[in-house]
Amino acid sequence: MTVGLQTFETLRDASAVVGRDPSARFLGGGTLLVRALNEEAADFSTLLRCTDRVLVEIRASGSRVRIGAGVTMARILASRELAFLHPAARAVGGPAVRAQATVGGNLFAPPPYGDLAAALLALDARVSVQSGYSPRDMPLDEFLRTRDTMVRSIVSGVEVARPRGERSFRFLKVSKVRPKGVSLLTIAARLEDSAGRLSGVRVAYANMGPAPVRAAAVERALEGRRLEPLVVEAAAAAAANGCSPPTDAIASAWYRREVLPVHLSRLLLGVA
Repeated sequence: MTVGLQTFETLRDASAVVGRDPSARFLGGGTLLVRALNEEAADFSTLLRCTDRVLVEIRASGSRVRIGAGVTMARILASRELAFLHPAARAVGGPAVRAQATVGGNLFAPPPYGDLAAALLALDARVSVQSGYSPRDMPLDEFLRTRDTMVRSIVSGVEVARPRGERSFRFLKVSKVRPKGVSLLTIAARLEDSAGRLSGVRVAYANMGPAPVRAAAVERALEGRRLEPLVVEAAAAAAANGCSPPTDAIASAWYRREVLPVHLSRLLLGVA
């Protein structure tokens, strides 16, 4: 199968082509699309790339940081502004993959991938999407619920609030093969402290459903409470509520459900 490659200087022009050509796909780092080509599983005939600087910028403004969709995991690891995301970026593959894999691509990654997306979801990220000539922002959880319909759009970047305090954001990737194994499950949590009690709790999983998802029941169990053993026990009891984990070569859905409360408890208690 012959696949064409087109390059555009502006995101707007690239997005216009993606919007009107159902056979076109936007190329970020290529870790997903190029593999599909190599495996002859591609459903597209044109790849588009873009040199617009907005895709590779990292901009900090006060408590918020905007990350271009073309920023790689290696760039995140090299950025002091994004130190809070280093554990999540480091969990993505090995050095060769991290040099190519991008923020935007990770938002579309199917299980057992998408570790960074879980971290961004726990940080209440907003996604900037360019559809044709019309840009718009949307919450990441809304984007992830509808991402299968977004192939005619281009993600230009994400914006997150920097967590307050060294232990207010926690990330755990559980893998059977270390250090570069794919994820059995991934947990990310924002645990901001307000007068000794948790406030604005966000907990997110990857590989516990078809896309990264918020753990709403766990958030309710933790919100407004002190992070102590009985509270953690209640959160762990609700850990798998609303989840639909896959069964694959890595683990069964049953196994993922069984080990999730254990790893969530360890993350919350700081022993993960």
